[in-house]
Amino acid sequence: MNNDDHDDEVRPYASPVCYAHEFEINPLPVAELVAFLNNLLEGERAGAQGLIDMAKKTVDAQLKKLLLDVARDEGRYCVMLRSHVQRLGGEPTELTGVFYEKLLARDGLAAQLKLLDRGQSAVVRAIEEALPRVADATLRDDLVEMRDVHVRNIALCAAVNV
Repeated sequence: MNNDDHDDEVRPYASPVCYAHEFEINPLPVAELVAFLNNLLEGERAGAQGLIDMAKKTVDAQLKKLLLDVARDEGRYCVMLRSHVQRLGGEPTELTGVFYEKLLARDGLAAQLKLLDRGQSAVVRAIEEALPRVADATLRDDLVEMRDVHVRNIALCAAVNV
């Protein structure tokens, strides 16, 4: 038997390839993390207030319920974000994001829902970008849940015909 007989044979590596470097994270410094969370908090507060105002102007009972359910989610995430900011030693913002004014400036419910979709989508993208750098497991889990609920709410609002 010569070496040519085994040229087509696939041989396993002596040890598995190490991918550990791909899982290393460069965690966000606490100050940047607090700023990120406060930015989300301002946006969630704006969304909650805007959705409540939209619901007040809506006569359709199903749509009103949907808007208030989404507003409740936004409010719940305001509490969660505020809690994490405080736990990290930061000062939670009391500001409401400019999204609130932009939302109410839109003419008609269809235009407001379209902007709401864009705002919710921006939150999803921001969370997805930050997640690999969030070392705190509890915060990471909360942000994943927040992202997933926003994705669900985007789909629910997109299904509305106005």
